[in-house]
Amino acid sequence: DYYVLTYDDGQGEDEEGSLPHIGGFGSKLPPGILPHGLPQVKEVQPAVTAVEQQQNKQEVKEVRELSEEEKQMIILSEEFQRFIDRAGRVVERALAEAVDIYTDYAGGAAEDGSDEKSHQRLSLNRWFLDERWSKNRCITSLDWCPQYPELLLSSYSNNEDSPNDPDGVCLVWNTKFKKTTPEYIFHCQSAVMSSTFARFHPNLILGGTYSGQIVLWDNRVQKRTPIQRTPLSAAAHTHPVYCMSVVGTQNAHNLISISTDGRLCSWSLDMLSQPQETLELQRQQNRAVAVTSLAFPHSDINNFMVGSEGGVAYSACRHGNKAGIVDTYEGHQGPITGISANCVQGGIDFSHLFLTSSIDWTVKLWSLKDTKPLYSFEDNQDYVLDVAWSPTHPALFAAVDGGGRLDLWNLNQDTEVPAASIIVEGNPALNRVSWTPSGLHVTVGDNQGKIWVYDVAEHLAHPRHDEWNKFMYTTQELRNNQAD
Repeated sequence: DYYVLTYDDGQGEDEEGSLPHIGGFGSKLPPGILPHGLPQVKEVQPAVTAVEQQQNKQEVKEVRELSEEEKQMIILSEEFQRFIDRAGRVVERALAEAVDIYTDYAGGAAEDGSDEKSHQRLSLNRWFLDERWSKNRCITSLDWCPQYPELLLSSYSNNEDSPNDPDGVCLVWNTKFKKTTPEYIFHCQSAVMSSTFARFHPNLILGGTYSGQIVLWDNRVQKRTPIQRTPLSAAAHTHPVYCMSVVGTQNAHNLISISTDGRLCSWSLDMLSQPQETLELQRQQNRAVAVTSLAFPHSDINNFMVGSEGGVAYSACRHGNKAGIVDTYEGHQGPITGISANCVQGGIDFSHLFLTSSIDWTVKLWSLKDTKPLYSFEDNQDYVLDVAWSPTHPALFAAVDGGGRLDLWNLNQDTEVPAASIIVEGNPALNRVSWTPSGLHVTVGDNQGKIWVYDVAEHLAHPRHDEWNKFMYTTQELRNNQAD
């Protein structure tokens, strides 16, 4: 004998009764089995014992409202702050993204706008401005993170309209996402005149201030003020620091800073209480060089070039018999505002070439081997406030002026007129210019606290294989013309 336990309903019985019992087939089936041979399956909730029911009741009772004090303690805890900071940043990135879900990969007609944009040599990609922290502040420096090439660091001077705000501000912007707010906000009491990522420490940011202090921020710490600063003493800087650079290798590197009284300090990032070395940059009659800008040739840690308020550029070295000023490059009629060394790697070495921009409305091209300029670019009608070589193309550089004009010069094409030129909306004075590490975008910072990012057409930004040879002939031709 066997028994089958089932849960039947009326429908099953009706179905069974409605079938014709041919030869008594239906009557021989066990109860609950339909004539066509399929069993009925019912879902049954698992049994709950009285003890478990009691436990569930007790668990419900344990939920209670936190007091205001407890809520406040959680909100102020470092763990909660870190979570909110991180989650807020992630959510903001997600909300700012705009994805076109209607993209037609089968080859729909391209929009006229994008087609027109592709023919432009320079086109506006986006801009960065923070109403609270950067508006009405002059941008004093721009730098790119070596580890995360999408991160842009910008420093700002004081805002005269809000005297109660900190004088110095540094913001880190993210060019990868469309979010419009800064990734990190840092500030200090004195206006920040120069800033740089600590090259081998992706979390550290360095600032040179108007007071002469070097300040150090860390993005892992939940505070916007510096975690370390150099002393304001005669052993370090007591004048504004307009230029800084981290030089060396992963295991042996230093921060080099120069103030406007000609004092060069070399720092270890582990110890900012005093400089490891100091050097006075002086010209004839022991007069200090008022340094405004600094450039190191590619992978050089000893030799460097500086521009000065007197309109003279100098080459100098940190160590050796002739430590200090080595050569003088006279040619400008006004203070030098920017200096840039050619750092493009290729078959031919152009690291001896450098550019200077000046208040005398010109950009000049120099060679370390020659104390007279190789060429003077005189296409501007305003102060030229900064200049920067392309990181990928040996003959391409960007310059910006006080009338809102951004110029790209390709010396292999023309030395008389720029290869591309654009006037920034509103004609602000453009104080700083910088290339993205890829060489495909140029960023400019103005005197109102706004950063403009421009796309450079690929045919202009990417060098052809013969550009190095062409540029060698170009520089030789300029040298011959200069001799004539």
